[in-house]
Amino acid sequence: MTDVLQSGKPEAAPGFGVTALFVGAIALGSGVGLSDPALGASLSRGIDPTLIAMVGLLFFEVKLRAVVAGLANMRFIAIAWVANFMIVPVIGFAIASLFMSGEPLLYTGLLIYFFAPCTDWFLGFTRMARGDTALGAALLPINMLTQLLLFPVWLWIITRNTGVVDFVTIPDLLLQWFLVPFLVAQGARWLLSQLLREVVFQKVCSAVGSLIPLVTATLILQIFAANISTISAHLEAFGLILVAIFAFFLTTYALGEALARLFKLPLPQQALLAMTTTARNAPLMLALTAIAIPNQPLIYAALVIGMLVEFPHLIGLKQLLLAKALRRECGV
Repeated sequence: MTDVLQSGKPEAAPGFGVTALFVGAIALGSGVGLSDPALGASLSRGIDPTLIAMVGLLFFEVKLRAVVAGLANMRFIAIAWVANFMIVPVIGFAIASLFMSGEPLLYTGLLIYFFAPCTDWFLGFTRMARGDTALGAALLPINMLTQLLLFPVWLWIITRNTGVVDFVTIPDLLLQWFLVPFLVAQGARWLLSQLLREVVFQKVCSAVGSLIPLVTATLILQIFAANISTISAHLEAFGLILVAIFAFFLTTYALGEALARLFKLPLPQQALLAMTTTARNAPLMLALTAIAIPNQPLIYAALVIGMLVEFPHLIGLKQLLLAKALRRECGV
């Protein structure tokens, strides 16, 4: 979302407002799909343009220069990378297998949600929790590039026995939907940074961040409008998804606490580690998954449910981390 470091000023992190936006998109899309299936089908034809807009906006926010800044603290970057891309996927696999093994499509969506660390809004919550946002900014492009490179591997591991992915098409999809938009978005970012005054460029970046939840909500509306009949047939399974996601959040918080104690991290890095190992990159994963695995609304619905639960959890985690910092300041 909005990059809290663009202007150097604290900005409000997304929270219940974005959750309400997504809930509204689900409700409106579901209402349209149930009351007027023809309109729902018509709205589904706009999914591809919405996806390309969403991917482009997300890629525009990536700041490759921040990778260089991360080299100044490779110790923390290595700890966070191992946690996010080696330990957390194992945790996610165990939890998804425990709760959703009987629902293969929802299981697939839940795994995709668990496997990808956040590359945008978690930084706002990190700032509010007094975490190290400068180091977090260096972590963003590393997380983004790693998960893009790993996405085909994750797909193969998760779906190789399901038949929902045609792996022959993956190279073309990566080129058409990811590499080209990434290069175009980064080229546009560089060009605008050269042509515009700094203050104007920062406003453009802020506007891009503000558009992402709106585009995400549009995609959610289109998906639910076109597929509400399929999704509503599995409503009972969504309760298990909520329990699984809650278990995931508790386990990743415990992981962050254990790593912080093991490596004796200072409080600002503890807060950053807690946020990056908890927050997930649901918007990008929703876009990538809808492109790589078309016409599978149950997979998408699992990702959307994850987004809805995540914001309230991050707000609670922020309060927990603030209380921890206050106790440390008071010598308790």
